[in-house]
Amino acid sequence: MKKIISAILILLFSFQFAFSQENINENQKLTSLCKIWGFLKYYHPNVTKGTINWDNELIEKIRELKEIKTKNELNKIYLNWLNELGDFPKCETCEIKKDVDYFDKNFDLSWTDNKNIFSEEIIEMLNYVEQNRNQGTNHYIKLDENFKIQIQNEQEYGIPFPEKEYRLLELFKYWNIIEYFFPYKYQTDQNWNEVLNEMIPKFINSKNTVEYQLTILELITKIDDSHGYLKSGITYNSFGKNKAPIKYQYCESKLLVTGFINKEFAEKDDIEIGDIILKINGKQINDFITDFSKYNPASNNVIKIRNTQRQNIFLRSNSEFLNLTIERNNNIIEKKCTLYSKDDLKFIEEKEDGEKWKMLEGNIGFVNLGLLTKEDVETMFIELKETKAIIFDIRNYPKGTGHKINEYIASKPTIFWSKIGQDLSYPGKFIWKRNLKSGKLNESNYKGKIIILVNENSQSQSEFVTMILQSNPNVTTIGSQTSGADGDICKFKIAGVETAFSGLGVFYPDERETQRKGIKIDIEVKPTLKGLKAIKDEDLERAIEFINSGK
Repeated sequence: MKKIISAILILLFSFQFAFSQENINENQKLTSLCKIWGFLKYYHPNVTKGTINWDNELIEKIRELKEIKTKNELNKIYLNWLNELGDFPKCETCEIKKDVDYFDKNFDLSWTDNKNIFSEEIIEMLNYVEQNRNQGTNHYIKLDENFKIQIQNEQEYGIPFPEKEYRLLELFKYWNIIEYFFPYKYQTDQNWNEVLNEMIPKFINSKNTVEYQLTILELITKIDDSHGYLKSGITYNSFGKNKAPIKYQYCESKLLVTGFINKEFAEKDDIEIGDIILKINGKQINDFITDFSKYNPASNNVIKIRNTQRQNIFLRSNSEFLNLTIERNNNIIEKKCTLYSKDDLKFIEEKEDGEKWKMLEGNIGFVNLGLLTKEDVETMFIELKETKAIIFDIRNYPKGTGHKINEYIASKPTIFWSKIGQDLSYPGKFIWKRNLKSGKLNESNYKGKIIILVNENSQSQSEFVTMILQSNPNVTTIGSQTSGADGDICKFKIAGVETAFSGLGVFYPDERETQRKGIKIDIEVKPTLKGLKAIKDEDLERAIEFINSGK
């Protein structure tokens, strides 16, 4: 028996000795540091108070890790760090509540048990923090009365291109915000842990301000969220300061010239409305979408195309001109298109105008939800009450009219969505709020058909309003893939530049996701070059056909 015990002790000693001598690479060190730092920021009762300069703690630890070669040395640093944070009492309210309806697809603290990196002592201490986590307010994060997440009290440094340690600080901040508070983390194409491993070297190796901010934009793109963006003139201008003087529409992997930003400039180069651009500098149109993809935050490919067009990636450059391959009257011709600066073009963003609502032939009402206000709703329904159908055009951004409109459409309150929001008492976990309603009892509700027009421009509130109206039995949705970024947005800054993500998880009552997938569509209509050239509204035409024929 003594021999057996001795053998076991020898094996344990050998294992511990081998572990202590095992080398650790740069990415392993920094990945573990990022996760521990973020975990303590949102979990440790003595850190969540905000009395410790947590950014400085990270900077110091990054510098300490430079000289670390083995896992044993790494764990000694972590052990000292955890002990320095001080004691805190056991939590009496931290047991998982059985009556709470949790959404756990985003929750993952399995890394705290990684024996390939952490010693048994460190694992035990991290588990203790989880089991006795902060239950009060958190200096860095809060929820408002509407279940909306807010990032707060983050230090800004105002340095366009900081030293390596501060670049990693920004990466670690962003990664942990998404790790714990992004409701759709589970839907990203790339595993979020893999994102961290990939981006650490890129943040370290950035050579200048432009490269650094493009790296940040690449990071943001990896959340696959149409609400993601980086409000940076540096990144925007890096794709080209000069633009073609024409307006266009992407369709069928081509660009159709639909108008001019500056007619005089376009006519100088013999560019005509109706021209179909097939190639730019010999490059296929879809190749521009692919090349821009890594810097293009979007929930789905349709929105990647939309964003590529909105930012005019196709027809912008730092060069003075582009060579265009054009189809005109069934002939293929080559044209040189001169590019101009924004000042030269005197570009003024077009504002939507027109009628808020109108009558179409056949006793059909048409409502532009991009223009309609809450104050207009009652009058609009009075005027359109006797129509056989109302078409609501939501290929735009509405003005908060969804619930008000539904009061006139629904005969009784209707269930139209469920949502998930962050549980700040257990970061990384989300809580369901189910079967939320809109509308009221109304026996004199509108009895005609309701048609909703949607497309790639239907995003966020547009999608939410569509969901409200879809909860009624007489509603048909016509159009094409929507943005797949429903719910509100959470804004904050990374490296001093504004960014955002979808802060609230929005689902249909049956738990069908709207994020990335978009809104349910009953009749799909995709734009065609033929229709665009003829200046047809193919969605509207299909809606009228459905109203008149029932199919």
